[in-house]
Amino acid sequence: MENPFDDTYFMKKALQEAQDAFEKGEIPVGAVVVIKDRIIARSHNLTELLNDVTAHAEMQAITAAANFLGGKYLTNCTLYVTLEPCQMCAGALYWSQISKIVYGASDDKRGFKTLGTKLHPKTEVVSGVLAEEASELMKRFFVEKRNLN
Repeated sequence: MENPFDDTYFMKKALQEAQDAFEKGEIPVGAVVVIKDRIIARSHNLTELLNDVTAHAEMQAITAAANFLGGKYLTNCTLYVTLEPCQMCAGALYWSQISKIVYGASDDKRGFKTLGTKLHPKTEVVSGVLAEEASELMKRFFVEKRNLN
């Protein structure tokens, strides 16, 4: 029997978080952290609400997951995030020793790969999961933002 809890399933959960961010006027990036097919943290960008440039979805998810687990390391966890992490988030993910990162859309300007930021050597990376959906939400957000200004 096939496991229904695959990368697509959890990326859809991250996309729901991104939609929540969109509706709040935040850049629509969503994230979930999973361990053993169980979501232990959900988050989305909160930079506008908190007036905090570090309040990215990934940073919020790392903190929530660490609090849930009662420790700073996220070994055996997977982060699902709708946009390729930036170098700040990649640095935090490095220190968290997360086992796997799955992201949707690439960020050719600010993504960790473009900027050459390294992840922990044991971290597996999967890219492009529901990339089109994640990218469309971002494009829609910025089109609407431009039309309001």
